[in-house]
Amino acid sequence: MPIVHIELIEGRSQEQLKNLAKDVTEAVTKDVGAPAQDVHVILSEMAKDRYSVGGVLKSDDK
Repeated sequence: MPIVHIELIEGRSQEQLKNLAKDVTEAVTKDVGAPAQDVHVILSEMAKDRYSVGGVLKSDDK
């Protein structure tokens, strides 16, 4: 049972998230050989003020 956990900054559409889950499932199925029904994809979205790069919050990023 492969589990794929993807963390993203919020802001993507439901359609984008749906496509991402589908594409990741297909890649795991192809490359690992696991049946699609056994592939778990967890999409975790975080607020821009809860993530920083180089000490700068993404909410402050210009």
